Amino acid sequence: MATAKTAKKDRHLRHAEYYGLTETFDDLYARSKAQAVFTDLMPLILSEENIRLAYRNIKRNTGSRTAGVDHLTMGHIEKLSSEEVVSKVRHKLAWYKPRPVRRVEIPKPNGKTRPLGIPAIWDRLVQQCILQVLEPICEAKFHNRSNDFRPNRSTEHAIAQAMRMVQIQHLYFVVDVDIKGFFDNVNHAKLIRQMWTLGIRDKKLLAIVKEMLKAPVVLPDGEKIYPDKGTPQGGILSPLLSNIVLNELDWWVSSQWEDIPTHTVIKEGIAKNGTPNRSNKCRTLRRSELKEMYIVRYADDFRIFCRKRSDAVKTFHAVRQWLAERLKLQISEEKSKVVNLKKNYSEFLGFKLKAVQRGKKYVVRSHMCDKAIQNTTRKLKAQIDYIQHPVNRKEEYKAILLYNSMVIGIHQYFAIATLISDDCYQIGRSIRLVFRNRMRGRLSKHPKGQVINVHGELWAHYSQSRQVRYMGTSAILPIGYCQTRNAQNKRKTVNKYTAEGRKEIHCDLRINMEILLKLMRNPVLSRSIEYADNRISLYAAQYGKCAVTGRELEFYEIHCHHKLPVENGGTDVYANLVIVHKDVHKLIHAIQQETIDWYMKRLNLDSAMLKKLNRLRQMAGNNPV
Repeated sequence: MATAKTAKKDRHLRHAEYYGLTETFDDLYARSKAQAVFTDLMPLILSEENIRLAYRNIKRNTGSRTAGVDHLTMGHIEKLSSEEVVSKVRHKLAWYKPRPVRRVEIPKPNGKTRPLGIPAIWDRLVQQCILQVLEPICEAKFHNRSNDFRPNRSTEHAIAQAMRMVQIQHLYFVVDVDIKGFFDNVNHAKLIRQMWTLGIRDKKLLAIVKEMLKAPVVLPDGEKIYPDKGTPQGGILSPLLSNIVLNELDWWVSSQWEDIPTHTVIKEGIAKNGTPNRSNKCRTLRRSELKEMYIVRYADDFRIFCRKRSDAVKTFHAVRQWLAERLKLQISEEKSKVVNLKKNYSEFLGFKLKAVQRGKKYVVRSHMCDKAIQNTTRKLKAQIDYIQHPVNRKEEYKAILLYNSMVIGIHQYFAIATLISDDCYQIGRSIRLVFRNRMRGRLSKHPKGQVINVHGELWAHYSQSRQVRYMGTSAILPIGYCQTRNAQNKRKTVNKYTAEGRKEIHCDLRINMEILLKLMRNPVLSRSIEYADNRISLYAAQYGKCAVTGRELEFYEIHCHHKLPVENGGTDVYANLVIVHKDVHKLIHAIQQETIDWYMKRLNLDSAMLKKLNRLRQMAGNNPV
């Protein structure tokens, strides 16, 4: 078993454990798999545990400090008590009317802009409450090759599926379809009907979702519009709703070939990785006139792989018509086409794929797409400007750190391209020239001391490259040093909503869960929700033990201490709190020598414990004992 330090951990799964909702979400998933109908979801959405879990899940999101039209951020909510937050959410959902959504325009590399909708902070909290309950229900109904905005799925899985279609299944004709303005053109009535079909039939909840979709949008110039279609990009619930819309497309394409019923029962085995072996069925179907097709989708970007060009052309026209008639969506005629992978590249999620002959078979050749190379080069050059003209040495250090993180991110995302080394070498030649010209001899091949800005396994990898350069003790990682790795598909056994599926991605807490749940259900009155949430985290992080004595604590013994007292400017942030025994807490704040002596005798602290105690006493403004 993994040790406490190396235990596998999924952040959202851990949060669900803190609030005792793991089994509840598992039950929703299992019932949805069994085709259950859900008519009474609002009590669960409005439960105190679910609301506090929603706060926990979004309080550190990137956008939590971005204000909506009400000019409030998560910083305003975290000052309220748990009771006030729960009461406010319940009051809003009693008769829900969302605040207008603030529209901002995000610039794109081609000079155009992408609209982003920022709901008010309370509406974001409401959406998270709903998302947590709807996600397990929908996960049970989504197609296996839908990879966007879903737990334990990524672009790597989509690329791995696409590569398999070409290299293993020998499907060399791909239908590239680009939906025109997908998020702006989702049909509201159709979406609600699709949710009903999935078994989500709580009418109160469906009415709330309708109100969210119809929320007014405030444009940058102050004009207010009232949308009759579309889902705002930027809303917490929008990715799940977009998946619900296109889930019907996934299953329709699947029903045309791989899931089509046959007159006779064809025996299917199970492969070693747990996937159904459908080779017998496929051989039977290929003797028919049916068109062989398989979909791979990530958000509104999807590809359909076919065996023959004639099938691909027919599929292209069928999908275009189906999208228009069923989902009221139009495709971009300029960007949508049929591609022969033996002759041309097909671009997908920043990669371009092609089938090239090697011996007697065809294999996948993949690169970064041209646009990705251009954007990467442009962004790295822009970051070099910040390194060249820092305000001070500290800002220069931060600029180099950000540059290195950009390099690492690019390598981690694109390393699954088979010829990524060639692409990164091409980018690296341009970047090296810019560095050489801009830094004017400040770069060296050897550090002037111990490298301080790259650590651990990353440095062990990059330090092998002769392309690494240094500015003082700061290493500048080479964009040109990248090796390909095989794209990995999602393991069939991994599932966030089953006990067996969680074992490969997450280890359960090895603490007294009864005490943890008591802490969660009994927040300190008059304290903020941030304090209550961090108190639970600390108990789990300290494995239920006192930070000074190291002894396991009973529920009645647990005190949460502010390292820097509130009256001295201390806050309820995680770093300023620590879990200690109630007697230790009293000893930290004790001033009278008689009181100190009594508690010292009672606790019987050794030298290591005393050192920890005195550190906390000094931070609290008291003399060491």
